[in-house]
Amino acid sequence: MATASVSFKSREDHRKQLELDEARKAGLAPAEVDEDGKEINPHIPQYMSSAPWYLNSQKPSLKHQRKWKSDPNYTKSWYDRGTKVFQAKKYRKGACENCGAITHDKKSCMERPRVVGAKWTNMQIAPDEKVESFELDYDGKRDRWNGYDTSTYTRVIAEYEAREEARKKFLKEQQLKKLEENNGNQDDNDAGSDEDVEDGLKIDEAKVDESNQMDFAKVEKRVRTTGGGSTGTVRNLRIREDTAKYLLNLDVNSAYYDPKTRSMREDPLPDMDPNEKFYVGDNQNRLSGQALEFKQLNIHAWEAFEKGQDIHMQAAPSQAELLYRSFKIKKEKLKSETKEKIMEKYGSAASEEPLPRELLFGQSEREIEYDRTGRIIKGQDTSIPRSKYEEDVYINNHTSVWGSWWKDHQWGYKCCKQIIKNSYCTGLAGIEAAEASADLMKANMARKEAAEEEPIQHEEKQLAIWGTDIPDDLVLDKKKLAESLKKEDERRREERDERKRKYNVKWNDEVTAEDMEAYRMKKIHHDDPMKDFLR
Repeated sequence: MATASVSFKSREDHRKQLELDEARKAGLAPAEVDEDGKEINPHIPQYMSSAPWYLNSQKPSLKHQRKWKSDPNYTKSWYDRGTKVFQAKKYRKGACENCGAITHDKKSCMERPRVVGAKWTNMQIAPDEKVESFELDYDGKRDRWNGYDTSTYTRVIAEYEAREEARKKFLKEQQLKKLEENNGNQDDNDAGSDEDVEDGLKIDEAKVDESNQMDFAKVEKRVRTTGGGSTGTVRNLRIREDTAKYLLNLDVNSAYYDPKTRSMREDPLPDMDPNEKFYVGDNQNRLSGQALEFKQLNIHAWEAFEKGQDIHMQAAPSQAELLYRSFKIKKEKLKSETKEKIMEKYGSAASEEPLPRELLFGQSEREIEYDRTGRIIKGQDTSIPRSKYEEDVYINNHTSVWGSWWKDHQWGYKCCKQIIKNSYCTGLAGIEAAEASADLMKANMARKEAAEEEPIQHEEKQLAIWGTDIPDDLVLDKKKLAESLKKEDERRREERDERKRKYNVKWNDEVTAEDMEAYRMKKIHHDDPMKDFLR
């Protein structure tokens, strides 16, 4: 209940207030009324209905729940576009140098730049614009339709209505022209016939305005108004002079009429002459015309989808209809082929060809002998049991079946000796090429094995003392080589300890072949794994 600011109440007053609240909630007491005379819902909680203490509310009210604090500076108005205030005759100081208006400067001028501005010509001074400033609230700043004039949309409606009228007028002229051509093509002898009278009536009916002719088939419907929408005209396809389907047979046990869907599936008058009935039930529409064909199309799409084909009636209706047409063509073709095979084998009773003698009399000269169990002993060839798999089917130009040739634990084709099942038959040329390839591969393998068995002999070249090939006539003296080795040892000893070098040293620049050989023999090779044991 909406109450005023909190005040002290005695226990008795508090109890009476609770009882009154319960009575108002139960509907036994009238609801409380606020300052404006509006009833207050008694089921509103107290923390919502009680006004804050700083409002000093003396009477029950719900104004504190509404927007009671408003700013008078906010406005809902909008700019008056295109309005001119004053047009001067002479240029004024501070005005636009281009057009002469005082409300903007040259930089903000929206007029085409003149060759000589109004400041210097003092002619064609533009009028001043109406400059307004509004202080909009939060919603006004973000209202995208603020300042929109709804009357401007009438131009769009008028444009579409004119287009529709022109379309109807064009269709009416085409219809009249077509009827007049049909009427003019008839012979003069049939001028008084009934067909001419009917054509004349059709022309007269076409000349009548459609709005005046079909007034009985219009229903006023309210859409988007306070009572249910804007008023508009909706065309009803049923003529009101016809008898409703649920009034054709008033018997309780007759065909059931569903008022929700307005459908009557069964025939309301099954005993009536079919030529005199104009309604035979909704099921008749489902079992005739294109409805039955559409039903078969749906069934075909379902069955094809269950068998693995990517077909869907709702997703791709054109594809489904195309597949159904091709299915019917193939079905008719298969049916005709089967019929022709049967007629070739057994003949046709409708044809004029005479039947064979053995079929006509049902007997022949062939003798068949049976045993006691009914098995054939002689007189008829025993039938060879056929396999469930396809037999004698040759693919990819092969003249033999897969598995007719065996080699090296692999099956293949006998005609071309290939072991790949989906290969194309190459005939004798393929066999010769395969044999030549096999021979070449065997020869290559034999040559490779022979090359692996023979060790590769690398010719060792002995380098000379100068890093070149050793000449054949080179001979080293063993005594000189021994002396050169001693000299090399002494030289290395002096390099390790300079104190053993003599003061008077005789230097000899001549290097013999024995000296170079001694240097090579004493040189430490860094890649030698035994270099640490040479010292």
